[in-house]
Amino acid sequence: MRSDIGANIRRIRTERGWSQARLGHEVCHVAGLAGDPVGRQEVSRWETGRRTPREWLPSIATALGVSTETLTAPQKAVEPPLPTLADFLPEEDSLSPLEARTGRRVGMVNVDDLRQRVHGLRLADDVLAGGDLIRPALRELRSAVKLYRESTHTSEVGRQLLRQIGELAQIAGWIASDAGQFEEAERIYRLGISAARQAEDNTLAGNIAGSLAYQLSNTGRKSEGVTLAQAALHDAGPEAPPKARALYLDRVAWAHAQAGEAQPAMRALGEAALALGEDSPDTEAPGYLYWVNAGELRIMESRVYTELRRPLRAVPLLREVLSGYDTTHTRELALYLSWLAMALADANEPEEAATVAERVIELGSDTPSERVAERTRVILNRLQDFREVPEVGAILAEHPSRLPHANGYAGS
Repeated sequence: MRSDIGANIRRIRTERGWSQARLGHEVCHVAGLAGDPVGRQEVSRWETGRRTPREWLPSIATALGVSTETLTAPQKAVEPPLPTLADFLPEEDSLSPLEARTGRRVGMVNVDDLRQRVHGLRLADDVLAGGDLIRPALRELRSAVKLYRESTHTSEVGRQLLRQIGELAQIAGWIASDAGQFEEAERIYRLGISAARQAEDNTLAGNIAGSLAYQLSNTGRKSEGVTLAQAALHDAGPEAPPKARALYLDRVAWAHAQAGEAQPAMRALGEAALALGEDSPDTEAPGYLYWVNAGELRIMESRVYTELRRPLRAVPLLREVLSGYDTTHTRELALYLSWLAMALADANEPEEAATVAERVIELGSDTPSERVAERTRVILNRLQDFREVPEVGAILAEHPSRLPHANGYAGS
């Protein structure tokens, strides 16, 4: 019963698009309490089952607009709820070393082992979706933080451990975002930014901040996305490797495109291409930028053109990139095809757009990725303008449950 209540609170809160802090505020408002004595941490304890909100149930139910019976109803889902950062890390400062460390002494061999596991998780993300990876990703993050906090080590080993925690937080945040766990992803990203800054690695901090900016832009927080993407680029500095600057400029371009700001978006794309042009075999770049290349920049360029409703530029670029794309990267293939479908619709080619959309749905059917699911909803919503076209009418009739609903996520 206790875990059912927490899962029900979390499910209904998420359906309303509320944060845990928002729910705490609404509960206090219903209860007539000033000062918000119920905060995010208390709501997190309810949702994870660490505390049962017995006396708060009526206020929670009223705030959420449901009955107390709905909150106490047994869960029907067989799958356990996705974990959260709070499940894996201590409530206090997660990166604060324990005063009395009882763990073993660790050295660079342990750092190297962690580095390999982090990179393995990145490679797994190339072919698996967030729903498949979020549990192992968070377990790895907990293990890394525990190692840093409880072990004894030199200051240099500590700095390298923090760097790996930052890298791990970046990929774990990306995975959480792909699983639709946006609040958790933001917490994970902020943990990673803290670790990177403590390690004095500005390039890494910029990468993580840019990833968070990307999520903000895609979830309706467009002005925040622009501000953070620009800050990530600025803080990384001119000494950042060319690949890093190209990536951060791409994120600036995307943030501006999501905000409908065409000129700064196009300018950032041009600067990204120039930055990548400075890369050479003699230039050393962090391992986590292994995927940044001219092809990826063309993909971002085409997506920006699509977002800015310039299909005559977007369609040729997307077709060029997709013609040789690795089909084992199912999620990315589905996402990039979704942009092609949108660009074709904008180019008044609804029949071809419907054919591509069907392929996106096929690829996404076995891919537990909220990004793909949301992109599917976005495409079907766009195709409703062409519902009289037989091919479009057929796909809309075949997939009525995939039509969009208000959830505040623009998808990418």
